[in-house]
Amino acid sequence: MGSMADELRRRKPIDRMIAEAEGDYSGPPLRRSIGLWQLALIGISSVVGTGIFFVLGTTVPKAGPSVVLSFAIAAAVAGLAALCYVELAGAVPVSGSTYSYSYASLGEGAAYLVAWCLILEYGVAVSTVAVSWGQYLNEVSDTLFGFTLPDVISQPPGAGGWFNVPALVVVLLCSLLLARGTRESAAVNTVMVCIKIGVLIFFVAVALTAFDSDHFSDFAPHGVAGVTVAASGVFFSYVGFDAVSTAGEEVRSPRRTIPLAILFTLLVVTTLYVAVAVAGVGAQPAGRFGEQADAGEAVLAEILRNVTGTSEPAEPSATPSAPVRSPPP
Repeated sequence: MGSMADELRRRKPIDRMIAEAEGDYSGPPLRRSIGLWQLALIGISSVVGTGIFFVLGTTVPKAGPSVVLSFAIAAAVAGLAALCYVELAGAVPVSGSTYSYSYASLGEGAAYLVAWCLILEYGVAVSTVAVSWGQYLNEVSDTLFGFTLPDVISQPPGAGGWFNVPALVVVLLCSLLLARGTRESAAVNTVMVCIKIGVLIFFVAVALTAFDSDHFSDFAPHGVAGVTVAASGVFFSYVGFDAVSTAGEEVRSPRRTIPLAILFTLLVVTTLYVAVAVAGVGAQPAGRFGEQADAGEAVLAEILRNVTGTSEPAEPSATPSAPVRSPPP
């Protein structure tokens, strides 16, 4: 029993981890081909996923226009976590992220539990992103071609789907890209990040043309409780910056590059998220966000449609209206 407890508390020396990363013990090392710019884009791509495209639909009903504060609070919490990653990434500049950090500081047992938590985290995050990607694919095909995939093959099981084909396709494509190599993945990632940032900037620019300050009049309808509850949901959109530290063995000058990439990622993402929240709430009343989310609509896409006047007109009522009588002479 004592032997097992000792094994669970066994820690791997940092010097040995670094030596293994350099190839002294475990064969040829990984090629250090990623610089600061590429690593920062990996971090931004890991955070700016489809979360920001649908999170307003679930958080604005809880906090109202004060969801802007929720984004700021979540950013502050994520910033504190990022500082921890910065310190650990500088001390343990190897791949593995929190698994390696736990192995070096807490022991093998804690590292084993952390590894499974990471698998669960990435599994949930990837499934959410894949499902949301499928919903936006339907929005694009409907707008461009007037065609949408049936719910049975484009929605998750809880929303009437049986087998989500778009989600499966995007996961397989990403897997094939990762199998090609780090340099190819980084190049494609750069293009995708530029597209995502461009889309968000475009949304902010268009939504601000319909900005109405009256939408912020009832700023916090549910008080501090609503702000904090929404912040807990918003924080999910910030998850992913830890992916920067998983590339520790493929980064040039990791002790310098990883901390800078994490801080740059958080700065860019926070700026984008707060701008999207302000523009979105300013473009339409807070009450409409919940209705759009309940209807399974892509919230940002609906806002753009309403602002540009391309939304579908409301169906006429089935009940005939009463005839209008002329006023007496």
